[in-house]
Amino acid sequence: MSTTIWEEKIYTSGGFVAGEGGTLDVLAPATGEVIATVGQATTADLDTAVAEATKAQVAWAALPYTERAAVMAKASAILKAAPERLTDWLIPESGSGAGKAAFEAGLVVSEFAEGAGLAAQPYGQLLRSMKPRTSIGRYVPVGVVGVISPFNFPSILSARSIVPALALGNAVILKPDPRTPVAGGLTLAEILAEAGLPDGLLHVLPGGADVGAALVAHPDVPCISFTGSTAAGRKIGEAAAPLLKKLHLELGGNNALLVMPDADVDAAASAGAWGSFLHQGQICMTTGRHLVHRSMAEEYTAKLSEIANRITVGDPTDPTNALGPIIDAGQLSKIDGIVRDSVAAGATLSAGGTYENLFYRPTVLSNVPHDAPAFSQEIFGPVAPITTYDTVDEAIDIINSSEYGLSVSVLTGNPYGAFELADRIKSGAVHINDQTVDDEAVAPFGGTKASGTGGHFGGSANLSTFCDLQWVTIQSDIARYPF
Repeated sequence: MSTTIWEEKIYTSGGFVAGEGGTLDVLAPATGEVIATVGQATTADLDTAVAEATKAQVAWAALPYTERAAVMAKASAILKAAPERLTDWLIPESGSGAGKAAFEAGLVVSEFAEGAGLAAQPYGQLLRSMKPRTSIGRYVPVGVVGVISPFNFPSILSARSIVPALALGNAVILKPDPRTPVAGGLTLAEILAEAGLPDGLLHVLPGGADVGAALVAHPDVPCISFTGSTAAGRKIGEAAAPLLKKLHLELGGNNALLVMPDADVDAAASAGAWGSFLHQGQICMTTGRHLVHRSMAEEYTAKLSEIANRITVGDPTDPTNALGPIIDAGQLSKIDGIVRDSVAAGATLSAGGTYENLFYRPTVLSNVPHDAPAFSQEIFGPVAPITTYDTVDEAIDIINSSEYGLSVSVLTGNPYGAFELADRIKSGAVHINDQTVDDEAVAPFGGTKASGTGGHFGGSANLSTFCDLQWVTIQSDIARYPF
């Protein structure tokens, strides 16, 4: 990798500067090679960033919306013209396959474009009032938004918070995952700076858990947007609750793909494979439970196993490899442990279950009992657990039995019948005749139950997530009262 403007730097004070914590090596999980060295922030850097963000935000919010929209539109155009600015880092840094990296970069392009539109959205309502006055409900920016983003889709899962927050007049402090600080933050900062974002509005602080904890606790950061595991989200919720912060938690999932008896088995297996194996299964929306009618389970398992066995796995810098590495040894050990424990609990290993270095083969587990770890836990790896059902009512009960509620898929020859089933499914998203992994900048995105709380990303839903609702009344004369 060539030297870049952010080499050994964090992004704060309107530019790329050395962090107080020295430097942080970024490793390619496929090879273990150091592919970048970035600056490492400390809590002192955070305090400086928050002070500057607080000051800069007031002027930014006061600008005509057209100026915020112009920055987002230009950023979209810059990245659309050169998506390799992200993909060249997503592939080695996060272990993304070439197709996944291109898809993610395209999502960020769309996010910037939608941010331009969001800045121009109506931001309030004209309300009725029982008094002779004008009554308005309007969304106003919260001020400074703290964003903590994960490693798996580092660019889009940072962008989908920072872009709408900025477009709506806020300043942002971003702490990307220390394993993916380049694609997850520093490159986005570079693009936004080129697009004309004024100084002091975006701060990218690669660092450890101490910086994240300090960001959550900081008294001048009234809003936190966190994407990550449910366990980490609960800790953030516990820390933020006494501070009465506006909190958006986008957490894990154990997402069900329901294969109805009338579904095309070949098409269902293709959709199921994509849902479970894309990006090594390291996606919150990954298909974690394949619920297949007993009459077709054997055929479905055979076809899904055939697909798993022919998928190429290896260094993603080689475009012939469809899947890359697991992010690190700790995550691989967790995946392998769940697979082994599930087999011990009665599941059948129908494909995969092996690995070399950090490359875990796409794995199919069939006949998975309800008490097996692969049935109830979020695996976050390329594992497709198959469980059978006999009636649709039973299948709906199985879906809703999970503590999670992020994304559900229903594959069927009767899509409108499935639409009626959606009323009975407790999930933030239901996709009929598609798999569970999907995202669009214009669509509301958020989970229920243990999959998330506090608002949604996407389109006009961002208004309630990154703004406060303010009631304003206006009348011609000062109201008179009895005393």
